[in-house]
Amino acid sequence: MTRKLKTNELGRLSVDEFKEADKLPVTVVLDNIRSGNNVGSVFRTSDALRVERIILCGITATPPNKEIHKTAIGAEKSIDWEYFKHTEEAVQKLKDEGYRIAGVEQVENSTLLPDFKANADTPLALVFGNEVKGVQQQIIDMCDENIEIPQYGTKHSFNISVSAGIVLWDICNKMRR
Repeated sequence: MTRKLKTNELGRLSVDEFKEADKLPVTVVLDNIRSGNNVGSVFRTSDALRVERIILCGITATPPNKEIHKTAIGAEKSIDWEYFKHTEEAVQKLKDEGYRIAGVEQVENSTLLPDFKANADTPLALVFGNEVKGVQQQIIDMCDENIEIPQYGTKHSFNISVSAGIVLWDICNKMRR
């Protein structure tokens, strides 16, 4: 019989330990996300994968926020975050800091996620867009490249929190290799 592990057996870091721990050089940029629940989910995923920070832009809710907390379940306290009114300013700041900027969007000449190369030597910023409109075109224009998640059904998109989970898990694993 297999026994389910108890929370205290998982060896998780405390918030203070997390703040001090080495992070992967990945910044998540949320471009005008409408749902605080989606934002909270991205915080939780970012914590689980130990990315360095999240940048919240435009109409994206910021902590403290009841909806964010509901799905982040405290990860909004462990992950560093910043807010920018305009996504363009956040992306330009990241470019100036030497980040490779990748939009997560269906665009011409996108790189399919399985083919996307990532390593921990190059800091990476991933831009995720609005639930309805996606990443703004002016932000796509600023990106060094764009990543597309292959899909095989009748729908043409994933929920933003699902996209973030898929992309972050894949890229963080590639960086850890």
